[in-house]
Amino acid sequence: MNTQETYRFVESVWDDEIVPALEDYIRIPNKSPAFDPDWERHGHMVEAVEQLRRWVESFPIERAQVDVVTLPGRTPTLLVEIEGDAPGNILWYGHYDKQPEFTGWEVGLSPWTPVIRNGRLYGRGGADDGYAVFASLTAIAAAQRQGLPHARCFVLIEGCEESGSFDLPFYMEALSDRIGTPDLVICLDAECGDYDRLWVTTSLRGMLSGTLTVDVLTEGVHSGAAGSIVPSSFRLLRHVMERVEHAGTGAIPEVEVEVPEDARRQSEQVAKTLGPTVIERFPWAAGSRPDTPLADLVAANTWGPSLGVVGLGGAPGISDAGNTLRPFTSAKLVFRLPPSLDAEAAAQRIKGILERDPPPGAAVRFELDPAHTGWYAPPTAGWLRKSADDASRAFFGTAALTMGTGGTIPFMKMLGDRYPGVQFVVTGLLGPGSNAHGPNEFLDIATGKRVTACMAKILVDHATLA
Repeated sequence: MNTQETYRFVESVWDDEIVPALEDYIRIPNKSPAFDPDWERHGHMVEAVEQLRRWVESFPIERAQVDVVTLPGRTPTLLVEIEGDAPGNILWYGHYDKQPEFTGWEVGLSPWTPVIRNGRLYGRGGADDGYAVFASLTAIAAAQRQGLPHARCFVLIEGCEESGSFDLPFYMEALSDRIGTPDLVICLDAECGDYDRLWVTTSLRGMLSGTLTVDVLTEGVHSGAAGSIVPSSFRLLRHVMERVEHAGTGAIPEVEVEVPEDARRQSEQVAKTLGPTVIERFPWAAGSRPDTPLADLVAANTWGPSLGVVGLGGAPGISDAGNTLRPFTSAKLVFRLPPSLDAEAAAQRIKGILERDPPPGAAVRFELDPAHTGWYAPPTAGWLRKSADDASRAFFGTAALTMGTGGTIPFMKMLGDRYPGVQFVVTGLLGPGSNAHGPNEFLDIATGKRVTACMAKILVDHATLA
């Protein structure tokens, strides 16, 4: 591969075609089904997938077949099948559904209005994960443009990832004959530790979520008349949550595992490379910072459990709050779980702890969402390890690094179970400050170009070295 020619081609496609297409994509409020249950009637999901399909059909790539497949009642899936001229079968993965708007966007920025500032494209879904189909096709076209061989490629872009990919198993079953048995999976929906090299993800945490509700009354009552007789539903909710999470430390002993030694070594390398960025990448409100050693923070983020209260119900806004004792409090809980932990077993264990022996005068229920077990990559083949490193040196100017990440991609576990022994390249553009799921989400355009070029190099090396 002529790496200079590859980068020139990738850069021109990004500047002339991908960025404008991503701007159009960002404008579509195609929130994932968990956040827009009426998505079929609203039509945004179909609008988004059709926009991607039109772009793919207009893109100059050889031997490609483009389809949008829609199973009844399920989000559409975009498929692009590219015939190969070398042995093997590569599955490329991404998603096009989005997280909801969230609050706190800076002046001049908003979730559905694309804005470019200092080489970064702001707006919901550009980096998570709208760019995936564009980058995948561009990487394949870069190899074809130089007449280099590549294996058969099957690009699958789903519309349900941000809801836990509950539609995906049905598509995997329906499309199993078309997908075949991949020997390499390329996923462009992960994080990067910085914007200075290619990062390859080696583990993803699992996730269990649900709604915890504590009921004490059938209707609100005067807080003075009832106080000290009727307990506060919020206090009892805190009390029940303390059973699984220590409020002072955040420890969740019921779902902890022993961190593998290789993961500890990897955490030390990541911490050494990133330094204070491990902490400073987040928008802290106060001046203080954690004083835990950086390597321990990285290990905790990738192999430790955590709990976030991502939503509260049963309380009015502060401006509408009267002196009323509320009948109930609900909290949407999201647990991130160690990669090796069985998420379904953990979910039942947590549910049992939260619901048993409810406090006097209260009813407690924890309504579970589907649980998702994490993923731990199999040992990386020598050719792939070398290819990723060579690609990073060629297009970033520095060696590649591996890392575990704190997020969850249910598809990786599905694939690992379905295709034992498959090799993985899991990477992405979600680096420091990119803030996927939150306000001011952005895609770093220069990193998008380099990652795309790296995937082209790995694609060609797969055909010649694997």
